Amino acid sequence: MATVTAPSKASASVAHDTRFFGHPRGLSTLFFTEMWERFSYYGMRALLILFMTAPVAAGGLGFDTAKAGPIYALYVSSVYLLSLPGGWIADRVLGLRRTVFVGGVIIMAGHICLAVPSMTTFYLGLVLIASGTGLLKPNVSVLVGKLYGTEDVRRDAGFSIFYMGINTGAFIAPLVTGWLAQSDAFKRILSSAGLAPETSWHWGFGAAAVGMFLGLVQYTLGGKHLSPEGLHPVRPSDPVVAAKADRQVRRVGIAVGGIIVIAAALVVSGVVALDPEAISHSFKWVLIAITVAFFAWLFLLGKWTREERKQLVVISVLFMAATVFWMAYEQAGSTLNLFAERNTNNVVLGRAFPASWYQSLPPLFVILFAPVFAALWLRLGNRNPSSPAKFTIALLLLTIAFAIMIGAASVAATGVRVSPMWLVVSYLFQTLGELCLSPVGLSAMTRLAPARIAGLVMGVWFLALAVGSYLAGMASSVYETMPLPKLFTIVTVTALGTAVVLALFIKPIGRMLQRS
Repeated sequence: MATVTAPSKASASVAHDTRFFGHPRGLSTLFFTEMWERFSYYGMRALLILFMTAPVAAGGLGFDTAKAGPIYALYVSSVYLLSLPGGWIADRVLGLRRTVFVGGVIIMAGHICLAVPSMTTFYLGLVLIASGTGLLKPNVSVLVGKLYGTEDVRRDAGFSIFYMGINTGAFIAPLVTGWLAQSDAFKRILSSAGLAPETSWHWGFGAAAVGMFLGLVQYTLGGKHLSPEGLHPVRPSDPVVAAKADRQVRRVGIAVGGIIVIAAALVVSGVVALDPEAISHSFKWVLIAITVAFFAWLFLLGKWTREERKQLVVISVLFMAATVFWMAYEQAGSTLNLFAERNTNNVVLGRAFPASWYQSLPPLFVILFAPVFAALWLRLGNRNPSSPAKFTIALLLLTIAFAIMIGAASVAATGVRVSPMWLVVSYLFQTLGELCLSPVGLSAMTRLAPARIAGLVMGVWFLALAVGSYLAGMASSVYETMPLPKLFTIVTVTALGTAVVLALFIKPIGRMLQRS
């Protein structure tokens, strides 16, 4: 059993710090760390599928969508799935603060690999970025929480400020990396400097590496303002339990190291061909196995009361709803990115702009409308919709967003490039849906979970993101073979059907939340 200790003097001094707009100074450190990490992630994501499908003569990889889609799916899904062991490594091995730093270094190395024009460095870069993000992303949020006492009234406002840092980085990134990678202006600059203009993609990836480097620099310089509680891994107070935990860490390390060595040996020797597309198609069975095993363990092996079993059923329903939502929402980087590139007239006031710039719309809308939604929920007071009702509203807004895309795809099917406003309005409705679901999703699951498994619910949320993101990536694999109106109709009907089913659970889930 872990020791529960009183906050140290250093920790208490951090909690009472008000030097950053009334919040602890450490919040500024984590704000900019996450802003630059998200800059690197979204800057690269805005380019990824476009780079893979761009012709070789234009500096791309020349993949068709049937090949690029599965690779994209494997990458984005792995980012979220690796967050699960990332949290374990922070708790048991490195400590929160060291894990965040190591994750940032690995992410930067991954972007540097992508900046090098080589197929080997491309795949290595994806592996490194996914691994590094799995270490950094879940743990930097925990560090924010450690800046505040459990009863600190500034806590929610602090997370709101942190959330704005995420979206600021996500908004700026595609504008910078997209201009470097796709704009004719930058290609002319490269040509005038005697450099090949088709290497512009790699300058975009390089900018993502610079962003992560800046995040690491200010994280290191501002580390003294963070809570000391994140410096070391959690140690059980009982020496016997601590020794057992150490043995478990060693066993996991040996097992993982052994798997990596064996896999590397098989690839190097030629026994196993390294085919990312085939790996991605096989990866769906990994996701299915993890999901089935997780929920089977919950329902079959736990000795639950009748009320707890009802709670588990509700968590399963919310998991499926969240998975469907992310399946549609995460298509921003896959099918909708391709639609922007191939089927949209990217000209405003006579000036052309890169297709990747559309990726700045969702975070821009979050920045604009998050305060509006916060004020709305507060103003509604007792009439504030319940969490399952907000889930349902989110799915209905998503339904509208993709119904709009059915219209856009139908116009594009006639052979003309559609107005940018189709995507702008679609992204607006998607973002409004995200503002209904994302802030309350994890909170609702945590409140519903039986006390014994409250910590595992974070895993359920990341698993929904992983499965949804995988499906979003795989949707782009049929972009060139399935009529686009049909593709977007499938997404629309799926979102609508899920919303209708979830609506049936609003009242019973609401009653459970009131009792929890």
